[in-house]
Amino acid sequence: MATTAHLFEEPFDADEYIERLAWRTPGGGSKGGAEAFDPKRLLEEFQNHIEELKQLDEKIQRKVEKLEHQCHREAKEFAHKVQDLQRSNQVAFQHFQELDEHISYVATKVCHLGDQLEGVNTPRQRAVEAQRLMTYFNEFLDGDLRSDVFNNPDKIKEAADIIQKLHLIRQLIQEFTAAQRRGEIGRMREVAAVLLHFKGYAHCVDVYIKQCQEGAYVRNDVFEDTAVLCQRVNKQVGEVFSSPETVMAKLIQNIFENKLQAHVKEKLDETRHSDVEQYLKNLYDLYTRTTGLATKLTEFNLGSDKHTFLSKLIKSIFSSYLESYIDMEREYLRTRGAMILQRYYDSKNHQKRPVGAGSIQDLKERIRQRTNLPLGPSIDTHGETFLSPELVVNLLQETRHAFERCHRLSDPSDLPKNAFSIFLLLVDHLCVEHIDYALEIGLSAIPSPDAKNANLYFLDVVQQANSIFHLFDKQFNDQLMPLISSSPKLAECLHKKKEVIEQMEVKLDTGIDRSVTLNCMVGQMKHILATEQKKTDFRPEDENNVMIQYTTACSKVCAYVSRQVEHVRKSMDGKNVDTVLTELGIRFHRLIHEHLQQYSYSSMGGMLAICDVAEYRRCAKDFRVPLVLQLFDTLHALCNLLVVAPDNLKQVCSGEQLTNLDRNLLHAFVQLRVDYRSARLGRHFS
Repeated sequence: MATTAHLFEEPFDADEYIERLAWRTPGGGSKGGAEAFDPKRLLEEFQNHIEELKQLDEKIQRKVEKLEHQCHREAKEFAHKVQDLQRSNQVAFQHFQELDEHISYVATKVCHLGDQLEGVNTPRQRAVEAQRLMTYFNEFLDGDLRSDVFNNPDKIKEAADIIQKLHLIRQLIQEFTAAQRRGEIGRMREVAAVLLHFKGYAHCVDVYIKQCQEGAYVRNDVFEDTAVLCQRVNKQVGEVFSSPETVMAKLIQNIFENKLQAHVKEKLDETRHSDVEQYLKNLYDLYTRTTGLATKLTEFNLGSDKHTFLSKLIKSIFSSYLESYIDMEREYLRTRGAMILQRYYDSKNHQKRPVGAGSIQDLKERIRQRTNLPLGPSIDTHGETFLSPELVVNLLQETRHAFERCHRLSDPSDLPKNAFSIFLLLVDHLCVEHIDYALEIGLSAIPSPDAKNANLYFLDVVQQANSIFHLFDKQFNDQLMPLISSSPKLAECLHKKKEVIEQMEVKLDTGIDRSVTLNCMVGQMKHILATEQKKTDFRPEDENNVMIQYTTACSKVCAYVSRQVEHVRKSMDGKNVDTVLTELGIRFHRLIHEHLQQYSYSSMGGMLAICDVAEYRRCAKDFRVPLVLQLFDTLHALCNLLVVAPDNLKQVCSGEQLTNLDRNLLHAFVQLRVDYRSARLGRHFS
């Protein structure tokens, strides 16, 4: 193959390649060479050479494929590197943009700071010069010239200049004051323009600010008076001074640091330790009115950053009060809530009983143990639910005010945390100390199932508890959610609310459920049936003189059941109504079914039983539960076995409503007939 590869050297010519190959093959030359021409040998050589070329082609192809694969791999790696570089470049470019923006921001701040420094430095220099002039002026008044400028002969020109300035400035300021009192805007503008070039300009502004406030506060409402004053002065300042924004800012600063601060301090300090409720109301009102005043003042030209300027003024007045606000709010709510609760229980002459505390799991276990054991002696609440709408309204009202104050007075970063702490106090007072306690008392007051004339007042507790919790949930959504909706505290609030709901539902379910209130209802029905139903009702002495449509026992039971159904509908809502009525309906049917099997029936007695069941079925329609109505339909069909002719029993038993029932159940009803043995009805079930 090496020889063959040598034949492919550039420049390559196919004819020459064949000739050279034939010439190198013994007997393959065109002349025959040293040997005679041998075509077979040449053909064989060509065939062998073709195979070698194929192998060489495959080898080269594999090498090409390997190189292509390597090239593709390196191309992908290169593409990934390029993408990484592009991403890095994009990040670097983004950082560059952020840096550029930050540099621009810093540059803007630096320029603004420079303007502020210049704005501060100029009045300061003027104030220093004014102070120096006032010092010199005092020396003249005392007659004791102590300053070196008046005692050094070399500074006689400087002393003369000072004396001239003192005389001129005093005259100009006096002239400005007089013009202001006369309301001569033009003269005030002229004097201010002259003083602008002297150090007495700042004193002129101070005099103006002081004099414009004289007689301005006459309404006994410092906020309204301030707004009216600034509205009036703003127009005048623009006509008098060349830099009205500086004068207005200085006027407002003077009002905030003196008039407003003194007013706030007086109002708050007089109630801070004596009446916390009034203190919190005053703090909320004063802070609200101050921020409202600041909002009005933003319509005036106070410089480039008037919002920050006004915010600092407000903070300087209220910072010491706002730092301790939430602690005072919590303490007030804790004390106020306890007082409202105690006042209510005192009005009922009720001493609160200790109730169990712990997690929901502990509560479920405690109730499980309680419901699986005899309830023991129950307390008599005399129908008192120990739930007060007035108390609830008072607690929610206090909490609503607290949320409003919290929203206004809390720092934005502390608002969710502060609102959550107020919510926890509401949960403790309303849900734990009032609703939960009432449910505990209600559970303890539920009578035993066999109690006579049992007052099922626990349904009243359920109704009021549901109504109260709806109010609690409304305040949660309307007032708390906006304060915490965009913070991590939202999850904590929702978890706490869920925990409270679960704890209430466990007690509500226990009181209404299978072994307590429903048992009392069924026990009351049993008592009515036991006392009102007579054996002669279904075996009347005179079969031909029965005038009633249904028995007295049936009438009283249906009346009682209708009242309880209405009670359940008023006490609960949603799916809870259907759940409780389904359970009550099933037990109602079971009781009537078992009750009817205690008697024997004559022909007329069987008709009365059918009439009773028809009335029970009419009563069952009030449940609006298809299953309950179906059960009474089946019971009505069973009662037909009490009156049907013996020969028709099989046909009736094969009817649509009875065909799927157990034969023993059908037989048991047939056995209740007084003619069972005499008519040998048993053979129809053999």
